Amino acid sequence: MQSIKRLPWILQRTDQNIIFSLKALVSTTTSPKNVQLKEWNDIPGPSSLPVIGQILHFIPGDRFVPGDLYKPTEMTMNDVLYNKYGPIVRIGGFFGLPKMVYIYNADMVEYILRSEDQLPNRPVFQSIEYYRKHYKKNKHRSTTGTGLVTDQGELWKATRSTVNPIMMNPKTIKLYSNTFDEVTEDFITRLRSIRRTDNMFDNFRFEINLWALESVSAVILGTRLNCFNTDIPDDSPIKRLVKSVHDVFYMSEELDLKPGLWRFISTPMFKKAMNIYEEQSNLIRYFMKNSIENLKTQPPKANEEKGVLEKLLEIDENVAINIGRDSLFAGIDTTANVLISALHFLATNQEKQNKLREELKSSEDNNLYLKACIKESLRLLPAVAANIRKASRDYNIMGYKLPKDMIMVVNHQTLCHLEENYPKAKEFIPERWIVGKSDPLHYGNAHKFAYSPFGFGTRSCVGRRIAQVEMEVFLSKIIQNFHIEWNGSPPILKTSVVNYFPGNLNFVLRDIAEK
Repeated sequence: MQSIKRLPWILQRTDQNIIFSLKALVSTTTSPKNVQLKEWNDIPGPSSLPVIGQILHFIPGDRFVPGDLYKPTEMTMNDVLYNKYGPIVRIGGFFGLPKMVYIYNADMVEYILRSEDQLPNRPVFQSIEYYRKHYKKNKHRSTTGTGLVTDQGELWKATRSTVNPIMMNPKTIKLYSNTFDEVTEDFITRLRSIRRTDNMFDNFRFEINLWALESVSAVILGTRLNCFNTDIPDDSPIKRLVKSVHDVFYMSEELDLKPGLWRFISTPMFKKAMNIYEEQSNLIRYFMKNSIENLKTQPPKANEEKGVLEKLLEIDENVAINIGRDSLFAGIDTTANVLISALHFLATNQEKQNKLREELKSSEDNNLYLKACIKESLRLLPAVAANIRKASRDYNIMGYKLPKDMIMVVNHQTLCHLEENYPKAKEFIPERWIVGKSDPLHYGNAHKFAYSPFGFGTRSCVGRRIAQVEMEVFLSKIIQNFHIEWNGSPPILKTSVVNYFPGNLNFVLRDIAEK
């Protein structure tokens, strides 16, 4: 039985505190040797009961159940925890979730991230890790690594060392700049063709996901998928892959971020997740196989003309497949969500949108305000809220003893919303990234570890340079072609595996000529 085979591995991982949690924390305080450090149970946090722990805070509330952390709407869960319990919060230790600490203090964040070794352990997607390494349906398991998302230690280092010279090379990014232009121009043509008479869209989120897939596949697969073809059927591999990305993130939220028995027995949710992970893996392998076969039919290229896939295949086919899988899995929803938030900030700050449009119309090519708009969007709403580390040693944090292997989640998003770091912290002010150092708004006045949208150190995002160019091209083209408005009440932010606005996206895109 699958659950029986899984049990020893899951129990071992639980004992090691590898299971991904919600949030964690650490600090720089060093206490004298004669001071008795407090234990994890003494850290402020939601109340806990024997056996069931803090579960009553994470389920729908009534007169007997707090439910205060179940789908908060006015603030994110991190804001609730910080406002109620302070800069260090205890979470977990029940129903399979490990003991964790959340940290909301920039000095502590710096201490943690600088203190970890050169191969920091970032436990994130336990259910996906299990699927890739152990699930019996996966016929394509590799003994040399499963990807940057799920590997740790030397195995992760070997893959990252192979990928860095290719994906972080500015020459590689430059190779795709014209392709990004073409993809976005084609996307704009599609938007105009499907736009309703009220200048809105039936499913704007799906459209941006199509753009993200077309864009990332041009880099990773070395080919255009023609996602903007209006005749693509609903059961096509393209549309199925877009849907699978949403499904995988949802299942990861349900399994990896919440307590549950799936870690010990094969629950219906676990079985559903494995099928969804299998579906996505098969779809990505389908696209990868087609691209590899297509490359075999092309004439040889000079090294500077070779794309990411070609260069990786020359080194290690398994690495090429793993990077392709991780990029298509992680690069669609994250980039799309960041751009959706940027469009919303510009739509609800018309003077900033007009200022950006004027810069893009000028002859200057440095696009300082465009870059500032992207940075400010990432400050207010990064793709993910936090960095996660598994402690490589014991820590003394604010008088609390955090043992080796403790899960620590350092929340940059909350730090970026604090006035102590950024004046007018909740406002969209791109100017803070370009004003002089004497200006109180200048970003340099904030703690340097408050803002970290692409991670830190060796485990920072390998695709950040590609994503940066993608976002710059997308926003510049959209702003030059459309005047953007938001019709309706403000969207509600949901913070989970990724940040996103659930529900309809009520953007109005009017042609500039009409304005």
